[in-house]
Amino acid sequence: MALTQLKGKTILQILPRLEQGGVERGTLEVAKAIIKAGGRAVVISSGGGLVASLRRMGATHITLPVERKNPFYWWWIRRQVRQAMLQERVDLVHIRSRAPAWIAMAAARALKLPVITTIHGRFQAHNPFKRYYNSIMLRADYIIVISDYIAGLVRAHFPNATPRITRIYRGVDVAHFDADAITAQRVINAAQHLGIIPGHKKIVMLPARPSLWKGQKVMIEAMAHLTQHDALLVLVGALSGGAGFQRELMDTIAKLGLERRVKLAPLSIDMPAALMLADVVVMPSLTPEPFGRVAIEAQAVGRPVVAFDHGGAAESVIHEETGGETGYLAQINDARGAAVALAEAVDQALALKKTARKRLIVRARQHVLDHFTTEQMVAKTLRLYADAIKTST
Repeated sequence: MALTQLKGKTILQILPRLEQGGVERGTLEVAKAIIKAGGRAVVISSGGGLVASLRRMGATHITLPVERKNPFYWWWIRRQVRQAMLQERVDLVHIRSRAPAWIAMAAARALKLPVITTIHGRFQAHNPFKRYYNSIMLRADYIIVISDYIAGLVRAHFPNATPRITRIYRGVDVAHFDADAITAQRVINAAQHLGIIPGHKKIVMLPARPSLWKGQKVMIEAMAHLTQHDALLVLVGALSGGAGFQRELMDTIAKLGLERRVKLAPLSIDMPAALMLADVVVMPSLTPEPFGRVAIEAQAVGRPVVAFDHGGAAESVIHEETGGETGYLAQINDARGAAVALAEAVDQALALKKTARKRLIVRARQHVLDHFTTEQMVAKTLRLYADAIKTST
């Protein structure tokens, strides 16, 4: 592997902020791998709660307002970014979002530095302005997309970018998400935090940000169609939403008479342990997920996953008509209605017999080990770094 080419090299990653999220976690994971490969990891962002973690691993963080979307400020921020590139003697720039790209791309090009971008979200252009705004991410030497679904969107709008596209799936820390490594006390603590009585009912868990496109309402509606009436839906993260968001969910629950079968819970502080409480994990996003880490995290700890058959979920969950290889994919456009299709898939997952469930646990974790580990993600990213540096010299 060509990672010896990174020894002594400085890699700069740029993103809007360093708060909790998949993009941010990926940034830290890659920074750690750069350092392990003998390089220097530098990150520019507007700051956030993960800056301390980044610095503890030995990386450098530079705080600049690169999240600003107002073009009138870009020239001023660009000068500071260019100065940081010079001071840190950067060898390669990796940009992870559009506003930072508009700021940093010109600075990197002026210094003749190789540039890589990662497209983390749905890359759709509904008007000429949005298309132009998106296009900055396609001006890189190499373009990383996080799923085939995103690759298809990019190719549809910018076919000329196809030769520079590389698909690198997001990864899960399989040591962290390992059922054998999660103690009973951690599971008890997670249950107390979420307000769940372990073993009381079958648990259907939906861990998600408090945003309605994540499918909380359709999953509540699906509960009314379940044949497994002893199941409890736990909406992890719902209590962290605003009053309007919570009120809409509570109104739906009351309308369907599901007060005893649906529970709103806060965000988890120990997701691996929280997932261990679930009999089924659902990811019923109404619009396609660019990737969806929940699906691979749940599979890593051996939990059946139910999701709609679109976006990243269709790539990370293996569905078999005969019973589900690692999970179940429901049809969001089912003629009977999305909630009915979702309920049917959840019923199938809940009805798994002990032997079938054990087989699924083994298959699901192996599927993650084969395709979706953090190690694979960072290794592919670092190989791309090495290729870009080699090509530019």
